[in-house]
Amino acid sequence: MRLESLLLRGGVSGSSVIGEEQQTDFGQIDLALTAKLPWQWEVGSDWILGTRLLTSAGALRGAHETNGIFTLMPFDVSFGRKDQRVSIDIGVGGALLTDYRFGKQNFGGPFQFVWTFGVRSRIAGPIGLGYHFQHYSDAAMYGSDSRGVDLHLLELIYWFEPYW
Repeated sequence: MRLESLLLRGGVSGSSVIGEEQQTDFGQIDLALTAKLPWQWEVGSDWILGTRLLTSAGALRGAHETNGIFTLMPFDVSFGRKDQRVSIDIGVGGALLTDYRFGKQNFGGPFQFVWTFGVRSRIAGPIGLGYHFQHYSDAAMYGSDSRGVDLHLLELIYWFEPYW
């Protein structure tokens, strides 16, 4: 396992959560780290299918309240060019909220499942940009009245290594 990138991310919620109407607007800012996992495969001469771990720490704001949020996605699959000019990824994991109530919106409890899908691109040397759609949900673990959030996150990326 090797560190791959450091990401500064920020974004806002959409108008609805998957399957539900949003009760409040949210914003998130965090700092994330990705680490390459040992499982990767070359697909042709210029492409890689790989796995990585993603973790983050930051703040989630909604209904004039700001709470801490911490994520761990132990399984993130990435498909992209070896030169990292473009890659897409999808990942799953968990999140912990320091408080799970934001005004009228109740996430149900401190633990949330996380699903993410994104695209990243290296634009100049070790610097890149990205976009991620991120979904938090308790999957009705705390009852049917809880509600998560969908976020659209923009990323500023610093890669520690020159290439895959």
